[in-house]
Amino acid sequence: MERMMQRKRFLLELGASESEAGELLQYNASRFDHSLLNAAVSLPLADELFAEVWDAYVREAEEKGVYHTLQERLVQFAFPIQEGISQSDAYRAVTLRGEDVSVYIEATGLALNHPESMKLFLHPTVAGRIPVIVISDRSDFVSLVQAISCRNEPKNVPPSMGACMVQGYNNWGRIWQAKTAWLRLNPAGDWSAEFFDFKEKKELYRDRLILLSEGAYSGVNAASPGIDEEEWLKKSLTIRLEHECTHYVTRRLLGSMQNNLFDELLADYRGIVAAFGEYRAAWFLTFMGLELYPEYRGGRLENYRGEPPLSTGALSILRALVYKAATNLEAIERSIVGTLKDMDDRTLVVLALARMTLEELAGSDALEQFAGHWQMIRVTITAKG
Repeated sequence: MERMMQRKRFLLELGASESEAGELLQYNASRFDHSLLNAAVSLPLADELFAEVWDAYVREAEEKGVYHTLQERLVQFAFPIQEGISQSDAYRAVTLRGEDVSVYIEATGLALNHPESMKLFLHPTVAGRIPVIVISDRSDFVSLVQAISCRNEPKNVPPSMGACMVQGYNNWGRIWQAKTAWLRLNPAGDWSAEFFDFKEKKELYRDRLILLSEGAYSGVNAASPGIDEEEWLKKSLTIRLEHECTHYVTRRLLGSMQNNLFDELLADYRGIVAAFGEYRAAWFLTFMGLELYPEYRGGRLENYRGEPPLSTGALSILRALVYKAATNLEAIERSIVGTLKDMDDRTLVVLALARMTLEELAGSDALEQFAGHWQMIRVTITAKG
């Protein structure tokens, strides 16, 4: 309760009204489950079951190409992006019941401009490997996000969005593979009865994967970070990859990843360090549209207003929190940089920061609070490899 009151006092000091403070206390409430981290945890974690299957996809794609390999497994590739298609009988039969797509005339395929340019690999993290699909063409990236995350509906994908973490994806390719293996051992068996039990074991067919575009990060042009365009595009891809992998790490190690500014601050921290070797608040603030704070030019920050969206007044206070937190994070980074050996240590920094809230990271004693959490994490977690 005292922690909550301190957060509220800080928000009121920043100029929030009582109602705005209430909004922000709810928005910034931590969803991380720190009880999942204990002395028994050893990093890196073992891969989740889907990694082995996607490893096979990667090897197959080396011969057949990424698009053709995934087209045979990801049923959304069989349908166009079309308003209302997710409610059609054909779409529901294929995506919900795994029926043969070839019998449906509606399955005209997912139209892409440059399917041959798609890349596929598994990326290692301290939470295990995760499959990554990289798409060079912007409109193709939008189409894949709409297909895999929006059930082939033409939902809006903001220009500032260049990556997508897909969670809980029902991979019918894995289900068909399991069915084939089971029938081989039980030729006279009833797969329908077996499937009733199978579907309760979600780890056997639900995947996580990352979709990445190759454009400029957060829609920011190369002049802002002060490097040439070709190099900026390379660094943008690195930031995106490590950003999304950080979400995967917090989801697996702390049980949560949220579409809010604190999660984005943590993920961008690790992405920026991976790309540049250091963290600067100015880069993060530019990505959010706050490079001239207190002015706001609009941009990526709009993607994280919450649900229901924060009021105009609460959003203004949130910008102040983000500015102060980013500035304090740069100071924290400088205070510990000499003790960090590699990117796995940066992950431990994220885990320590995750014990704070946005208000606490923005406060005047952020460095002192972080120091306590940093010591605890380093003692608790055993890093391997």
